[in-house]
Amino acid sequence: MRRVARRQLRRLRPGQTLTTTSLVHEAFVKLVRNPVDTADRSHFLALAARAMRQILVDYARQRHSLKRGGDQRPLTLEDGAIPIESVAEEMLAIDRALTRLESLDERLVRVVECRFFGGMTDEEAADVLGVTARTVRRDWQKARAFLYRELQGAEPA
Repeated sequence: MRRVARRQLRRLRPGQTLTTTSLVHEAFVKLVRNPVDTADRSHFLALAARAMRQILVDYARQRHSLKRGGDQRPLTLEDGAIPIESVAEEMLAIDRALTRLESLDERLVRVVECRFFGGMTDEEAADVLGVTARTVRRDWQKARAFLYRELQGAEPA
């Protein structure tokens, strides 16, 4: 879980306050509060990936909340530093796009959660979803195309 959390948090740097350990702990607490029987390690990692997605989206929402000064842009003194708000906006846009995709095809969202948020291979995701690795590759390609269109603001076909 730490490897998955570390990969997710690399996207949020610099200036973020969420650490790898805290993300793993939050995900673990979330999984313990709502216990689910897991079939194997892959299924557990898929659930952990979903929990991490939810935590990261909640974190991004908190960063944008007006109560916490979400309408103000931070001033960075380092050249080339990307403010956390731009990454948080991107995470929220991805979440909105995944919500729209879920209304069309739930399995594509599960593939994105396993591959993007969970860091799983095609074979691991296939095992979790109960499909073949080839199906996961096709679904991953479809989901990426959909997300690209949604994030670029193009109208879906």
